[in-house]
Amino acid sequence: MPADTNPGTRSRPGFFARLKERLLGPEVRPDTRPEARPDTQPEAGRDPHPGERASPASASGPAPAPAASKQARFTLGTALDWLVGRKFDEQTANELETHLLGADVSQTTAADIIRRVRKQAGSRNVATIDDARQVLREVLTEILEPRAQPLVIPASPRPFVILMVGVNGSGKTTTIGKLARRLKDDGFKVMLAAGDTFRAAAIEQLQVWGERNDVPVVAQQAGADPAAVVYDAFEAARARGYDVLLADTAGRLQNKAHLMQELQKVVRVIRRLDPTAPHETMIVLDASLGQNAVMQAKQFHAAIGLTGITMTKLDAGGKGGVLLTLASELPVPVRFIGIGEQAADMDVFDAVEFAAALTGTTPPAA
Repeated sequence: MPADTNPGTRSRPGFFARLKERLLGPEVRPDTRPEARPDTQPEAGRDPHPGERASPASASGPAPAPAASKQARFTLGTALDWLVGRKFDEQTANELETHLLGADVSQTTAADIIRRVRKQAGSRNVATIDDARQVLREVLTEILEPRAQPLVIPASPRPFVILMVGVNGSGKTTTIGKLARRLKDDGFKVMLAAGDTFRAAAIEQLQVWGERNDVPVVAQQAGADPAAVVYDAFEAARARGYDVLLADTAGRLQNKAHLMQELQKVVRVIRRLDPTAPHETMIVLDASLGQNAVMQAKQFHAAIGLTGITMTKLDAGGKGGVLLTLASELPVPVRFIGIGEQAADMDVFDAVEFAAALTGTTPPAA
């Protein structure tokens, strides 16, 4: 492949349609009109909005809520539906905040989103649900777009070292296997380093991915020095002319100080062979952990300096809002997102498509 080409820097067709279905459920448009808010039901004999007639639903009591599963999975899709035909008042702001916090957005980031939405809504006519959702989609895109930077493997150095970090259970080893497959499909020669020597299962899992992708794995016995494993793998990759070395690392947090010291040692040892390595330090985060994932990213960034984020498990309870918090509060690019266990279930992060998936809308034509 040409030295300056990375064909995997764009998402594959159909990926974000599947993401939208995982986040919102199969029906992304459950109604054509927002139902009456429980807290705005009219008191007996009183018109809640002079000059307006109450809907039949509000006149006879609260309208039935959507099914619980649909309601839970539609957290941001309906967040601004109440804005139709109204001014952006404090009640609307409070409702939007509730949706945002329920979607794993931090309080600080939620306040920023509300401020942006208030500004956008004040300068346009929000006459339909589509108008309301478009406002929210545009605001979310503004926040996400600066962080949507795909991983690019340059022509040099060789090997290009990607140090994969993250806590146990985040999907780190599986992500390495998926990324190895993607890079190999893009024409790169890839080698894996089983640097999570704390868990024998992690070594075995990486070896399974290596066999599945026909990619070599450098490993030692459980309990070996992780820095030594990565060092040996680096030397082997360089000697054999490999393009990319993907290095797994331990993720136990029983003793965070010890873990960070171990990772810092790995970095120091790699730099004996290449002072510029690792060339990418990517953290893998579990979306279902919500704000705990944000705290993990901040801790790892402070200890070793992150250059990329992969968010996994957006199909397993992760509501996606955690990415808004990361984009707003941590100056680290988001490289990939994952929605399942198969290699095709991880793809390049696209801010426009992701914001559309969160809000149940269609992204604007390129």
